Amino acid sequence: MSIVYRKLGRTDLTIPSIALGTMTWGDQNTEAEGHAQLDYALERGINFLDTAEMYSTPPKAETQGNTERVIGTWLKARNNRDKVTIATKVIGRTQNTWYRDDGSTTELSRKQIFEAVDKSLQRLQTDYIDLYQLHFPDRPFAYFGSNHTIFRDTRGTVNEVPIDETLAALDEIVKAGKVRYVGLSNETPWGVSRFLNLSERHGQPRVQSIQNAYSLTNRTFEVGLAEFALREDVSLLAYSPLAQGYLTGKYRDGALPAGSRKQLYNRLNRYQTPGSEAAFNAYVDLAHELGLDPAQFAIAFVHTRPFVASVIIGASSLAQLEADIDAAEIAITPEIEERIDAIHLLNSNPTP
Repeated sequence: MSIVYRKLGRTDLTIPSIALGTMTWGDQNTEAEGHAQLDYALERGINFLDTAEMYSTPPKAETQGNTERVIGTWLKARNNRDKVTIATKVIGRTQNTWYRDDGSTTELSRKQIFEAVDKSLQRLQTDYIDLYQLHFPDRPFAYFGSNHTIFRDTRGTVNEVPIDETLAALDEIVKAGKVRYVGLSNETPWGVSRFLNLSERHGQPRVQSIQNAYSLTNRTFEVGLAEFALREDVSLLAYSPLAQGYLTGKYRDGALPAGSRKQLYNRLNRYQTPGSEAAFNAYVDLAHELGLDPAQFAIAFVHTRPFVASVIIGASSLAQLEADIDAAEIAITPEIEERIDAIHLLNSNPTP
């Protein structure tokens, strides 16, 4: 299998099965390095770019919005807005106060969505966004390292912005021409169902995509959400296919490579959970046994799932980017899939 182009949800947009993730630009990577990656990706047919108002990551006041700025200066320099599809995100509920002009903590209210989209448009130096995603829910959620396979009743713990209000705000910015289509990220089956139901009832924008983590060590999307992706045409944009680098084997046996995200930021607790090391080692060993690069093997697995519309890859160097894109050429045969599933049954989803 190689890179293919698929419809995004039920839209007229066609996206490549590999997308360019950008969250390191403006912090770990310079503007020039970001531009070089964009040039190379476009040469390889990767014309779908994913960013967010929160990026660069890790989130900090001094780097917030930098990644959108890097994309914006590239678009201006190359004058090629019509050649790329741009997806960005509005942040969900946090206690951070640096995103909004009045110092408010973030939420998915009408006022904040309007402010966020206008700022993203300005940084991106464009007058429209192809896909505008809710980065994570307004209601309390259990992602980013929390064990969301264990249910906790969080109703009434915060004054949630109703999904109706959020969807109505998205409807307004679509009608204003600022956004073409909308999507979700880090969502649950209930959340996807609620958005779809409300949009159908009120003639509001249908969510066309969901961007959730999916990898060899996090296949939780397959429980509940994969059926939505296939039956309701809600495209999965799969992020973190390498489990933040752990599936490359570079952190094996406590290794800490210079310049790696773990060495620079030490924020990878999501991937340092009970059972994760055994799973990482098993998949890396299997890749070596098959004569494959572990990183390419892990990306190829995600790339070949029937419910994945596009795999979001991110790289800190052109060499990494080239290798990650080349992973699209690797086939996962039924025999290899049996080996993968055998490991999965023994080490199910240690890094949800």
